[in-house]
Amino acid sequence: MSRLRLAALLLALTSSAVANAQSRGGAAGSFDFYVLSLSWSATFCNTEGRNRDSRQCDAGRNPGFVVHGLWPQYERGYPSFCGPSGRNPSRANIDEALEVLPDAGLARHQWRKHGSCSGLSPSGYFAETRKARGRVQIPPPFVAPRHGARWSTREIEQAFIAINPGLRPDMMAVTCKRGMLEEVRICVTRDLRGFRPCQEVDRDSCRAPDVMIPSAL
Repeated sequence: MSRLRLAALLLALTSSAVANAQSRGGAAGSFDFYVLSLSWSATFCNTEGRNRDSRQCDAGRNPGFVVHGLWPQYERGYPSFCGPSGRNPSRANIDEALEVLPDAGLARHQWRKHGSCSGLSPSGYFAETRKARGRVQIPPPFVAPRHGARWSTREIEQAFIAINPGLRPDMMAVTCKRGMLEEVRICVTRDLRGFRPCQEVDRDSCRAPDVMIPSAL
């Protein structure tokens, strides 16, 4: 077998293994790092939130970034819907989650898809989510802006880097949707003590030269 064909075969097998790991779910507690996903609330509400009658889109509820989730991640790929989880969030757990997540439905989904892979209880997972959110400072221009503005992806990254010591461009991604800022995803260590590089996540950054940042709700 030629080297070229062998390389192609190995690449296909590796890709298949990652895809299968994701579709199977994975082993709870077995992952490399976390991704803290911060969603720009106004973009979600402008594109799909109101169609879902999400409470997140009520006036004044979320003026800026909200937590989308805390996601266990592999260096390549990620686990999801790990099972059997054995535990569903209680009403008290959801109340804990709502201290940092904008909606009870989102909290339940995040537990099923991502929290079940953390190796933690629902209470422990939502506590880690709250801790991770506290680790990241939001740049002042993104705190309840009253007017929309256009920013480049690099400018958004640099704004976060300036206010979060240790953060670098290769430790985060800025994503977009329909020409608007969608999310800022920041990679943190499993112990949540620091930021860390994440090549695969970084590659998901928006390729548009700039994005619209809708005003806060």
